[in-house]
Amino acid sequence: MSKQGVIERYRRHLPVTDRTRVITLNEGSTPLIHAHNLSEAIHSRLEIWLKYEGLNPTGSFKDRGMTMAITKAVEDGFEGVMCASTGNTSASAAAYAARARIKCIVIIPEGKIALGKLSQAMIHGARVIQIRGNFDDALTLVRSITAKHPIQLVNSLNPYRIEGQKTAAFEIVDDFDGYAPDFHVLPVGNAGNITAYWKGYKEYKTAGKAKNLPQMLGFQAAGAAPIVLGHPVPNPKTFATAIRIGNPASWKTAVAARDESGGVIGMVTDQEIKQAYKMIASVEGIFAEPASCASIAGLIKLVKNGYFEKAKAVQGGRLRVVCVLTGHGLKDPDRAIKVAEEPVTIQAEEEAVLEEIGLLEPVAAGA
Repeated sequence: MSKQGVIERYRRHLPVTDRTRVITLNEGSTPLIHAHNLSEAIHSRLEIWLKYEGLNPTGSFKDRGMTMAITKAVEDGFEGVMCASTGNTSASAAAYAARARIKCIVIIPEGKIALGKLSQAMIHGARVIQIRGNFDDALTLVRSITAKHPIQLVNSLNPYRIEGQKTAAFEIVDDFDGYAPDFHVLPVGNAGNITAYWKGYKEYKTAGKAKNLPQMLGFQAAGAAPIVLGHPVPNPKTFATAIRIGNPASWKTAVAARDESGGVIGMVTDQEIKQAYKMIASVEGIFAEPASCASIAGLIKLVKNGYFEKAKAVQGGRLRVVCVLTGHGLKDPDRAIKVAEEPVTIQAEEEAVLEEIGLLEPVAAGA
């Protein structure tokens, strides 16, 4: 039996009808991976799980929201959609628009988008326009244009995006047999994801399908941390391009998710993100894009600050923590090459290889 997309799987919890033509690439049902090695390395009291959203069709969590946004755009008679993007949204919008056979226009900040993501939008046939400005400038343009013309905005301001993204919370509770984790950790950029997960957890709890609610722990990059700082950041800067956003569209709902859940929205430095980026790849064998690793970096920071010392697990025993890995590492291979150890070049000889890997003692000069 083939995998269903999130709309078919959770139809009763989504704003669709039997007549809705669903636009899907069979997104969702991403793995929830028990990170044994990471748990041991970070804190023995934590039971860490990784929600690996990089295994969605276009390589990021955006597909969950985009299947809903494009489905409703088609249902409402739109022949074109538009978005501002730092990368993943453009890739997802372009793919689902192609599937629906409608036009897609993408506005991106010039030179500030990973080529892996830009190439996706281009190959799917989107009209890609670069502007001399940042993401927030791009979003301002998109909001203005879509308000005046019959083009549907598909950024996370579109409520259907949040509806689709909340299904990841449903999947986590289903995988844990009716329990939410004690803590849910994720990166925060435009803040739609923390909004969506919290919405999903609350709705499942109301429906009697979740026995508890988690504390939401979100992390921004230090150079792009408007929620933490309490004001927009005019020129956001960070190694993690996917969360390089200075004025999040879902700011208020992210703060509500934090406050209602008794959680935290903090910030981590680029150096902390890079360390987590390398750590998760080397310790667990999982390649995630840099922004994903803000969740791991944030978790490590909280452990060092003693945040979990007095916490109690809902089911007793170790504290269950889910960290969201929002996108696949191949989205931004240039970043991986820059932080990883460079390959060496040697002669094509067995002795040279053995010497390089430490299985052959080098011959001393003059011996």
